[in-house]
Amino acid sequence: MPDHHPTAPEGGTRWRRFALVMGLSTVATAGVVTLISHGALAATFVVSGQQFKVSADELVATGFVQYGTVDARQEPGGSQQPEPVAVSAMKTATLKNLCQSVVTDLGDFGSVSLTIKAGTGSQPVTAKNMVVDMSQLGGNAKFETIEIGRDASTLDKGPNDIPGEKDQRREGFFSQQADKVTITDLKQVAWATSAGEFNLRDLKLALHWGKDECF
Repeated sequence: MPDHHPTAPEGGTRWRRFALVMGLSTVATAGVVTLISHGALAATFVVSGQQFKVSADELVATGFVQYGTVDARQEPGGSQQPEPVAVSAMKTATLKNLCQSVVTDLGDFGSVSLTIKAGTGSQPVTAKNMVVDMSQLGGNAKFETIEIGRDASTLDKGPNDIPGEKDQRREGFFSQQADKVTITDLKQVAWATSAGEFNLRDLKLALHWGKDECF
């Protein structure tokens, strides 16, 4: 990796630096995993054992908050395991050229890929009160009026009326928030996405044998 990087523009945040800061939340998340494993704290969201990939040319979100927490991951046979996640919640979001893909392993029959594409024309995908539980995120990000290192239980810029979402904002946990964030060349690996309203314009859904992923 080179020793020198160009200076980020005023009002912007280099994504690698942002990822390093968010990485600090994994220490707090590890504490939650310990509590769950000892039965002292229940995970607030049950997710399937399959992650999915999401890409977009551009994501623009307002009322953005992000923090670490733990979901319950469902295992074959009925058992559940704690799964640390980074939660991003936003009041509104628009996405250009959205792609979502998930690959299912069918054993001896091979694998099948489900892909969903939308917002490929003049009208982008739009969402309200969207929450994403993710394990990876990459892209080029610009934040406006950002606060880094805020106590998660005191966040006040994100959605306020999503059932259960506020309960995940643990007191004393690292978090950050911004009035607005713009991410270009978005690449994300997620466990779950929910939204109060999700408008997929120019929707195209397809199934393919083999692996056909967004990235």
